[in-house]
Amino acid sequence: MNTIKNVPSRVLSRRAGHGLEADREQFDRNQAISISKAINTQEAPVKEKHARRIILGTHHEKGAFTFWSYAIGLPLPSSSILSWKFCHVLHKILRDGHPNVLQDCQRHKSNIREIGDLWGHLHDRYGQLVNIYAKLLLHKISFHIKHPEFPPNLEVTDDVLEKAAGTDVNDIFQLTVEMFDYMDCELRLSESVSRQLNTAIAVSQMSAGQCKLAPLIQVIQDCSHLYHYTVKLMFKLHSCLPADTLQGHRDRFHEQFHSLKTFFKRASDMLYFKRLIQIPRLPDNPPNFLRASALAEHVKPVVVIPNEAPEDEEPENLIEISTAQQVEQVVAEDIFEQTFGPVNGIMKDDRDLQIENLKKEIELLRAELEKIKLEAQRYITQLKAQVNSLESELEEQRKQKQKALVDNEQLRDELDKLRKMKLDNDKAVGMCSEAEKRAQSTETRYMKLKEKHNELVNIHAELLRKNADTAKQLTVTQQNREEVARIKEQLELQMDQVKRESEMKLEDQSFQMEQLKQALDAKKEELMQIQQSLSNSEQAGSKMSSQVEALHAEQDSLRNTMMAKEAELLFIQKMIQDKEAMLTQEKNKNAQEIKGLQERLSEKEAREKSLQRKLIDDQFSIIQGTVKEAENIIQDALAKLDDPLHIRCTSSPDYLISRAQSALESISSLENGHAQYTQNLTDATGLVGALAQFAHLTADTIVNGSATSHMAPTDHADRLTDSCRDCGNRSLQYLNELKDRQSLRHADPAGVKRSLESILHLGQELRPKNLDIKQEELGDVVEKEMASTSAAIEDAVRRIEEMMNQARQGSSGVKLEVNERILQSCTELMKAIRLLVLTSTDLQKEIVESGRGAATTQEFYAKNSRWTEGLISASKAVGWGATQLVESADRVVLHTGKYEELIVGSHEIAASTAQLVAASKVKADKNSQNLSKLQQCSRNVNEMAANVVASTKSGQEQVEEKDTMDFSGMSLIKLKKEEMETQVKVLELENKLENERMRLGELRKKHYALAGVYEDQEEVVKPAPLPRAGILKKPQLAQKPNIPPKQDSKLDKGDGVYQAHLVDY
Repeated sequence: MNTIKNVPSRVLSRRAGHGLEADREQFDRNQAISISKAINTQEAPVKEKHARRIILGTHHEKGAFTFWSYAIGLPLPSSSILSWKFCHVLHKILRDGHPNVLQDCQRHKSNIREIGDLWGHLHDRYGQLVNIYAKLLLHKISFHIKHPEFPPNLEVTDDVLEKAAGTDVNDIFQLTVEMFDYMDCELRLSESVSRQLNTAIAVSQMSAGQCKLAPLIQVIQDCSHLYHYTVKLMFKLHSCLPADTLQGHRDRFHEQFHSLKTFFKRASDMLYFKRLIQIPRLPDNPPNFLRASALAEHVKPVVVIPNEAPEDEEPENLIEISTAQQVEQVVAEDIFEQTFGPVNGIMKDDRDLQIENLKKEIELLRAELEKIKLEAQRYITQLKAQVNSLESELEEQRKQKQKALVDNEQLRDELDKLRKMKLDNDKAVGMCSEAEKRAQSTETRYMKLKEKHNELVNIHAELLRKNADTAKQLTVTQQNREEVARIKEQLELQMDQVKRESEMKLEDQSFQMEQLKQALDAKKEELMQIQQSLSNSEQAGSKMSSQVEALHAEQDSLRNTMMAKEAELLFIQKMIQDKEAMLTQEKNKNAQEIKGLQERLSEKEAREKSLQRKLIDDQFSIIQGTVKEAENIIQDALAKLDDPLHIRCTSSPDYLISRAQSALESISSLENGHAQYTQNLTDATGLVGALAQFAHLTADTIVNGSATSHMAPTDHADRLTDSCRDCGNRSLQYLNELKDRQSLRHADPAGVKRSLESILHLGQELRPKNLDIKQEELGDVVEKEMASTSAAIEDAVRRIEEMMNQARQGSSGVKLEVNERILQSCTELMKAIRLLVLTSTDLQKEIVESGRGAATTQEFYAKNSRWTEGLISASKAVGWGATQLVESADRVVLHTGKYEELIVGSHEIAASTAQLVAASKVKADKNSQNLSKLQQCSRNVNEMAANVVASTKSGQEQVEEKDTMDFSGMSLIKLKKEEMETQVKVLELENKLENERMRLGELRKKHYALAGVYEDQEEVVKPAPLPRAGILKKPQLAQKPNIPPKQDSKLDKGDGVYQAHLVDY
């Protein structure tokens, strides 16, 4: 009986509704699987089969609804690789998916923008690429939404391009600019990927490199079309507009041409692209748009995607949906007939059914194959027309880069100028801010000082505002004064003009009066002549009567004329008097106005002088407040010199030197601020800031000088304390001089400067002098010490072997077993130490080679002298510890030493090797293989040292015999007496133990002091000779780095360790 293990659901239920729901569920499940496989966190390229299924899914549902429903749920912010693959798949869907995909992506532009902005703010190797890719996708969606004539795959004919461009020059111009922007986005992505990848062939064959290179296939396809369209549009623009107008377009096209040509050349040289895409070659030179005939020479570049070999994947349905449903129905009927038999009892052979099914499938596949061939042929014909056109934009891109570099340099120069101007303008503000920062660092201890400082800053700001108001009033007063002077000049001009007019009128009137007088004199003379003639002609009588009457009439008329002239003269004189009265009134009025203005001007000048005096007084009061606070700071620092609680505080000479140098630098700023204030008493900003900085740094130097003296020899400590006290007193004396207006101008901080230089000199004397070697000899000393240490360890191994042979000859039994075990553990420890020294030497060579650069090895050691001294000291300590351990083992084997010496020697050599590892680890790369080996060797040394200690303790227990305690024959009184004596011994031993622990602590303190702070006084008197390379004497340790102190609960005074507090004011 035929059976089917898994019966399809469509066979169990024939209803169409259930079948559609099942098909939809199956489709969603397949899409989810394809999306999850295509978009994942693996640094590998997206497989074509998964992307092809997603693209077919968009054609199946006629949109990208299912894709976006799953893509929104992806954790894109958690992985940059995931976001990169999402952008790649979205680009492929836009190009090859259903046309409705563009509208679906338009609705989700905000999601794409958020992902791009998120990764743009993070410093991730894929994050920056995701940001650029997201911008490209957004620009692509916006372009195709705005220009629906261009599909997302940019495949249109020249006729469609002409129709989209239209006949309006403005539209063609705008479309060309938008295509240039589109091309810039594509090229920016390719350049970003190229910068992150090495262009070697091996990189393109790695999965990590292919993950970044895979999206460039779509970029190449887009760029080939965009290049062709921009060439067409540029020729069309040059046929409509003059060449000078399109110079910018030509420059931009040339830049894109050379960039695109470089991109195609680089991509064609990679093996990864050779099997996936055929990249076209662009011409050597860009098209000449100034020559219209060059359009005929242009060849459209064609990108060819070769046929790929079928991948190992599940079979796909490449047929239409309706046909697939028919096939599924036929297959379901066949399965039903195979399961339950034929419907009408007609039996068919299984082979016949299979043959029929296979024939139908072959026919369907042939039809689909023909369709695919036709489509491929169409693509090939379209792409072949574009083969030779995308190689003309690198030079323009280089020019653009050079322009960008030049602009960048100019912007940097402008930025430097602005920074210098800002530094010059904000010097006083910088001083105040620095003072505020220092006050904030000690806020918990000097809250009161901070409040007073804030008050001073507020007062200073208020005074600055008052100063600005005064300056404004002064400018207003000056403007009023100028206006008064201008009015005065105008009045004087008017008065001069009126005077000139009145004088001219007076001259005219006087001239007329003289003419009238002359006429009157003439008439009088004529009248006298007439009277004479009348007297002479009285005899004529009757003949002359008529003449006389006529003359009388003429005389009357002349008299009337004269009277009229006199009246007119009187009127003119009256007018002149009125003009003179008006002129005198105007003069008096102008004099009164000028007097009032002069009084107002004098009042303004008096107010200005009073405000200036007030400003000078306020500036002086600010200085006095600052001086008072500075005195408090200096006095507080001087009080620390005699404070018993300050005795436990210590500091290093190096830090004291840095503080003293900073204080000396602040004195220069103080002198500059003092000079500025003496030149301009209305501006004390520089002096106030310099005083605050000077007070803090000087007090810090005094406190750290006192702390350093606690670890110095007596002579140096006394001198350093006296210098600190002298520095404080001189600082107070200088500040006291600043309190008086007379002495302020002549105040000189030279005494304070000499005191600080004395403290600096003492600090330099107290610096460690562990290695009296010239810096140029440090490299030779390091090599000698490492070689000497290795030789000492080899000698120790040889001596241990000799002691083992002697022990076998001179002892037997338990002692021989104990000696062999101890010597064997010592031998293993020496071998481990020798391996550690060799590894440390290799790591040291690696550090020197990686850190010296172009300098020599000696120069590198000289430049890092402190690290070199620590390395030499650690190497000496290891050699000395190995020698001491061998000598202790020799004494134990010969029964002249103690087992405790071996235990202490093991601890000492473990500490020395730890010091050598720490000294080597300081400058080593954390990813260095030699560093890992050195750490492993250090752990082996610790294990071997622990084995030596364990062997020693077990051997000691075996060798030493313990007395049995038999108290059976003792009475109660005797037992009580023995108990009391035992208690007395216990107390004595505890007291002795406590004394020895205290002595150990003092010895450690002295050892650290000699190694890290200063040398013996004998070395000050007599210079130490050059240390030999031998290891017979334990070397001094180099100065240890500043390590934060442990908590108080972890310190044990019995171990001789005391916490040091460094007070920083």
